[in-house]
Amino acid sequence: MGTAMNSLSHKTGATTAATAPAEANRGALRGAIGLAIVTLAGFGFLYSLAGVGVGQAVAPTGANGSLIERNGQIVGSTLVAQPFVGEGYFQPRPSAASYDLMALSGSNQARTNPEMRQRIEAARAAVAQREGVAPEAVPSDLVTQSGGGIDPHISPAAAAIQVARVARVRGLAPDAVRQLVARHTQGRQFGVLGAPRVNVLELNLALDASTRG
Repeated sequence: MGTAMNSLSHKTGATTAATAPAEANRGALRGAIGLAIVTLAGFGFLYSLAGVGVGQAVAPTGANGSLIERNGQIVGSTLVAQPFVGEGYFQPRPSAASYDLMALSGSNQARTNPEMRQRIEAARAAVAQREGVAPEAVPSDLVTQSGGGIDPHISPAAAAIQVARVARVRGLAPDAVRQLVARHTQGRQFGVLGAPRVNVLELNLALDASTRG
């Protein structure tokens, strides 16, 4: 009898020992699945939804891409440069990406690269001829490409050198065009960060509005 009881106890203990790891594994699996669901729902959905909601509530224009509309149509973004066709428009910086949002890039050429030097000299000569000034008077940002290829701003000097051409083509007084440039010149951020700059798209839209008016 004692031997039978010992045998039964041994079998029961073996069964219990075999069952415990299996239950522990199932518990760990449930925990892992639960954590994955909470993480996916919380950080993959709720966090993103909250971020969009806060952006729309605090800064809806910036959250939507700082788009500019005219007559119900989107004409561009204040954050993105775009080319302008015609002598009556201010021109932005050159773009290594051809102003393509899907191909943002700079030239990745070093200052010592002969090809870069040749390109800059050719661009300087072209801008000088277009604006009727000496090559050495051309501001550097009109012949160099920004790192992203879509910098929407130019320096006040780069805008000033284009005033005479734009005024002549549009039949406007140069002083009137200079006033437009001054109104669309942004100062340093917080008075200390960055440099004064002119948003080319906003300036050209203001030009069109003044000409129509």
